[in-house]
Amino acid sequence: MLVNLSVKNYALIDDLNVQFHNGFTTITGETGAGKSILLGALSLVLGKRADLSALKNSDSKCTIEATFAIENYNLTSFFVDNDLDYEVESILRREILPSGKSRAFINDTPVTLGVLAGLGERLVDIHSQHQTMQLTENAFQFKVIDALADTSVLLVEYRKELKQFKKLESELKTLLANRAAATKELDYNTFLLEELETANLKEGLQEELEETFEQLNNVETVRELLSQSHQLLNEEQVGLLTASSSLQNALQKLAGYGKSYSELNNRVQSISIELEDIASEIEKLSDSVDADPEQLEVVNGQLQLLQDLYKKHQVQSVLELIAIREELSEKVAISLDMDGTIAQKQKEVNQVESQLNNLAKNIHDKRVKSIPKLAKVLTQQVASLGMPSATFKIEVNPIEEFKSNGKDALVFQFSANKGSNYGELKKVASGGELSRIMLAIKSILASYEKLPTLMFDEIDTGVSGEISNRMGEIMEEMGAHMQVFSITHLPQVAAKGKQQYKVFKQEEGQTTVTQMKRLENEERLHELAEMLGGKNFTASALEHAKELLVNS
Repeated sequence: MLVNLSVKNYALIDDLNVQFHNGFTTITGETGAGKSILLGALSLVLGKRADLSALKNSDSKCTIEATFAIENYNLTSFFVDNDLDYEVESILRREILPSGKSRAFINDTPVTLGVLAGLGERLVDIHSQHQTMQLTENAFQFKVIDALADTSVLLVEYRKELKQFKKLESELKTLLANRAAATKELDYNTFLLEELETANLKEGLQEELEETFEQLNNVETVRELLSQSHQLLNEEQVGLLTASSSLQNALQKLAGYGKSYSELNNRVQSISIELEDIASEIEKLSDSVDADPEQLEVVNGQLQLLQDLYKKHQVQSVLELIAIREELSEKVAISLDMDGTIAQKQKEVNQVESQLNNLAKNIHDKRVKSIPKLAKVLTQQVASLGMPSATFKIEVNPIEEFKSNGKDALVFQFSANKGSNYGELKKVASGGELSRIMLAIKSILASYEKLPTLMFDEIDTGVSGEISNRMGEIMEEMGAHMQVFSITHLPQVAAKGKQQYKVFKQEEGQTTVTQMKRLENEERLHELAEMLGGKNFTASALEHAKELLVNS
C-alpha cells in the first residue's frame, strides 16, 4: 500500500509531503485545485514518461518519491530478478533534471524506466476514464473469469507445458527442414565422404608419403651413399672399424695404469659397439634399397590426391581433412537416421500436446462453471448502481488454437435495457455505464485476489443521489481489506472515506502552489458542507454533512 508521497518542484507543487493509511481514502477539492497534478506526479513515480513541462522551476530538478509497504504482494522474485534490494517498505524515486534527463531509483538503486513501471503496475492501479476501456479488452475479461474460476494453479501449469510444447514444435520443424535439406545433400555428402575415406587419412600421412617418395625417387643416390658409408666403416686397411679396433687394443693396455685411462677405454668401447651397430644397419639398408617404379607411382598418386583434396576442401593439412571427414560422416549418419529422430520428436510433441489439451479442458470446465456466478453477482452489483435492467451474456467457447491462457474464446456481451439486443461492451455501453461496470468488477475481483492499491479518478462523474451513495459503499467495502483512493466531487462518496484529504491552491508571494492536507473533524465537516452548498453553505448543508458522516 502507498504509505507516503513526496513531491518537489512538479507543476504547481513546490514541496508536498503526505502520509497515507490503509482502507478507503477520499480526495476532494475544487475543480482546478490540482487533483490531476497529484495523479500526474504519482504516475511519474510509477514509471510514466515525463518532459520538461513537469518542472515548476525549470532551473531545479523535480523529485517524486513514494514509499510502499509491500510485504503482502509476493514481490520478492521481482526484486531478485532485477538485482534489487528487497525491503518491506520500498521507496520508488523519480528525478527529472533541468536538462530533460530522467532518472529512476528503487531503494536507491538506479533502474530503467521499464523496471520502475514493471514494479509500479504491481503496486497501484490508477483507474480513470481511459483505463475503463480496459474492461472491453479480452485479456481483462479473462482475468475476471479466471479469478472467480480459481484457475491460477492450472494456468501456471498450462503455460509451463505450452512453453515446452512450443520448444518441441520448433525442434520438430527444424528436424523436418534439416531432413529436407539433408535429402538433397545426401548423395553429394556420401560421395565426398567415400573420397576422403579412400584416401586413408591419418595424422602425419603427408610427411610419411613425402619421405617414401624421396627415397624411391633417389634410389641410386641412396645406394651410392650407403655403399660409401659401408666402405668407410669396413675397409680392411683404413676403415673406421679397423681403426677403432686398434684404438681399443691400445687403450685396453693403458686401462690398468689409472682411472682416467680406464674411463677413456670405456668410452672407446662404447664407440666401437655403436660403430659396429651402425655398420650392421647400413648393410641391412643397402640390402633393402631397390628401385620400385610402380610403388613410386602409387606414392606420387597418393600425394597428388592429397593436394587435390586440399584444393577441393580449401584446407592445408591432413588434420583439417580428417575433421571434414568426421563432419561428413556425422551428416550422412544423421541423414540416414533422421526418420527415427523425427518419429521420436513427434512422439514427444504428441505427449505434451495431450497434457496441454487436458489442462485446457480443465481450465475451460472451471470457467464455464464460474460464469453463472459471475453473471449473477455482476448483475446484482450494477443493478444497485442504477442499471436495474442490465444483464450480461458471457460465453466461453472452445477453440483449436493454443492461446497463452488456454483454448477458449470469450464472448462478454451486455444489454442495458430489457428487450435490447446484446452487444460488445465497447459498442453498446456508454462511458458512465462502463465506469460503473468496472467498479462492480473491481469490487468482485477484490474478493478473489490480492489487488494493488486502487486509485479511482472521478469514477462517480455523472451520477448522483442513491447511485453515488452506493458507489461510495462499494469502495468503502473494498477498503475493508485493501487500500482504495477515490478522487471525487460527490459529498456522498467523500463522506464514506475512512480518511479524507483536500487538494487546494494557495498564493505564496508571486506564485500559486498546490497543497494537500488531511481533514480532521470540523475541517472535514466544513469541506462536505461546501461540497453540498457552496462556500457560503447554510446550516442545513452543515446538518446534512453531519448526517453523511454519521451514516458512513
